[in-house]
Amino acid sequence: MGLDGDNNNNQTETATSTAAPDDGSGAASCYATEEEEDDSRPQLGPNCTIKEHLEKDKDDESLRRWKEQLLGSVDVDSAAETLEADVKILSLTILCPERANLVLDIPENGDPKGVWFTLKEGTHYRLRFTIQVNNNIVSGLRYTNTVWKTGLKVDSSKEMLGTFSPQAEPYTHEMTEETTPSGMFARGSYSAKSKFIDDDNKCHLEINYTFNIQKDWPQ
Repeated sequence: MGLDGDNNNNQTETATSTAAPDDGSGAASCYATEEEEDDSRPQLGPNCTIKEHLEKDKDDESLRRWKEQLLGSVDVDSAAETLEADVKILSLTILCPERANLVLDIPENGDPKGVWFTLKEGTHYRLRFTIQVNNNIVSGLRYTNTVWKTGLKVDSSKEMLGTFSPQAEPYTHEMTEETTPSGMFARGSYSAKSKFIDDDNKCHLEINYTFNIQKDWPQ
């Protein structure tokens, strides 16, 4: 979500002059835009299967052990011919000390219907994502988020989630603590767009949603 009333996240940029994007199609884009990415990012080599990852530098003992530790209990033979990692963001949990955890299922199309959630102003909270990775390693998975209010961009943030190998059990990643803004002008409805993008600039999920900030928690 990324809307922080304390502005204590050094990865957050705030602006008030950009309108919410609309290409008229309503379709989610599959790759990061120039606005969201740094053109100076290094160019990566071609994708490799898991077996090819293990074959590379196999004479380097320390590197081989690191790769085996990263892959863990992956069945190399069953995933050997798959180049693309299959990454699914299964759920979002909002952790608030004042309330029970709010677990939100993420629709496959990334577009929750109506208002997705409502938070109280001035609330400290954390986001926790549940991530499923299959088939191959996903490298440099990161989360980007942009928030608008009444058509103006009010917040933009990004955070590196990490590199994940395929495994049967989902991963969980908890974000840094943030605080919702407070005051009369902070209350109301917000629209937001979140993306999960890897080092190849492939977007594994785009979520377009709305949320509310109110004076008190909803009953």
